[in-house]
Amino acid sequence: AVKQLWGDGDHLAEINDMMSEQRAIGGEKVKSVWDLLRDRAVRWQLITLLLVVSCIQLVGANVVYSYAYSIFTKAGIPATQTHYVSLGIGTTEIFSTVLCVSGFSAEFWRKTLLWKNYTVMALALGLLTVTLSLQDSFFWVPYCSVTLVFIFIMSFGIGPGGVACPLITEIFIQSYRPAAYVFNGVINWIQLFILGLVFPFIV
Repeated sequence: AVKQLWGDGDHLAEINDMMSEQRAIGGEKVKSVWDLLRDRAVRWQLITLLLVVSCIQLVGANVVYSYAYSIFTKAGIPATQTHYVSLGIGTTEIFSTVLCVSGFSAEFWRKTLLWKNYTVMALALGLLTVTLSLQDSFFWVPYCSVTLVFIFIMSFGIGPGGVACPLITEIFIQSYRPAAYVFNGVINWIQLFILGLVFPFIV
């Protein structure tokens, strides 16, 4: 089954991990979300998950998506053609997520992909602020803004966007994973809801 999922190669370390985890949980039943919240043994994993999910919501991706249309129209892309650029953004997200999942080992993305891509995203947002301020100064500045939007989205997909889901499998044992996925989904949607309500007032 492992070879079928991951292809040929030496997967003995992963199989040993699975077997030792199976022995450790010893037929323990699947935990509920309430069990997950009450158990002190998984407190740090829960805090880590909460921080990663919160950072994904507060990193600025929603702001970039919100202003992308005006950035593209300022760059001279006709309003009738902006849906193609939106399609390009979606394709960039899919490509970057596939690249993250298939191209790198777990050891590599755990820290490196998160921190390096957060750095690239911060730089892209800083430069985007500058280019938007100088939008009317030079004819080439709006094109820089469009490029920075794509760089930001690519970094988001390769880093935080692609890391959040596999992270649950990495830090929780089998009996807690279903509850952790539910917790992740609920927190994600609550934060999106709050952001959706607050963002127009911030603008």
